[in-house]
Amino acid sequence: MANESRITAGIDSGSLATKGALLGQAGNILSHEIILTGGKSRQSGETVYRQLLDKAGLSEKNIDYVVTTGYGRENLSFSNKNVTEITCHAAGIYFLFPEVRTILDIGGQDCKAIRVDPDGQVSDFVMNDKCAAGTGRFLEVIAKALEVKLEDLGEISRQTKNEIPISSMCTVFAETEVISLVANDTPIPDIVSGVHNAITDRTVILLNKVGVTEPVAMSGGVALNSGMVADLEKKLGVKLKIAEDPQIVGALGAAVLGQKFLKKSKF
Repeated sequence: MANESRITAGIDSGSLATKGALLGQAGNILSHEIILTGGKSRQSGETVYRQLLDKAGLSEKNIDYVVTTGYGRENLSFSNKNVTEITCHAAGIYFLFPEVRTILDIGGQDCKAIRVDPDGQVSDFVMNDKCAAGTGRFLEVIAKALEVKLEDLGEISRQTKNEIPISSMCTVFAETEVISLVANDTPIPDIVSGVHNAITDRTVILLNKVGVTEPVAMSGGVALNSGMVADLEKKLGVKLKIAEDPQIVGALGAAVLGQKFLKKSKF
């Protein structure tokens, strides 16, 4: 393929969702895709890859390099290289917002605080992956307990009049606490706001471990939760930079790294 039209693919095989992005050499995103991972990361990775190609009207022979990241990054046979999530999220944010120095990524099962230098290289990071507390999975469980849609939590929390403190951040105990509050006729918006507040308190502690240097960006599916974003911005005293589709940042970063690997190759 001609030098000016090299295309790379990035696949982020996450615990809850699998994301993908195709990137042209000129820095143009050709297509992107998100599906639920389910029980088979290999199958979902292959599905996302096919859908990326279909959307862009391309075939595998048009792709010059594939980089995979995420929990299932080593399970995909079509991958040329697999890279850690930390590195890919830094690369994705740097591609979108090169001025950013601190990154918060809240994924399905973990939370990452990352600091990058002026060249977009990771200088420090802290990762909370010991339990699901404060992650997308945690919010999913809470939404189910409240019988509301996950995507509606942000708007619901903004209707609060009397925030209720949530004492437990263990997913199991928090779910029990929420069910008890509902049984006592506690308003749903107050409960959701309390949950958001508990999560953001923990998140700020995580960010402080790497040092909050502005500008600050947020990635991951939880960045779509307007209530969480508003609470974080208030506590941090900064305006968060968020991509149009924050869920694909890791996959985009993988594709960006693919372009860099190509330049170092003999193509």
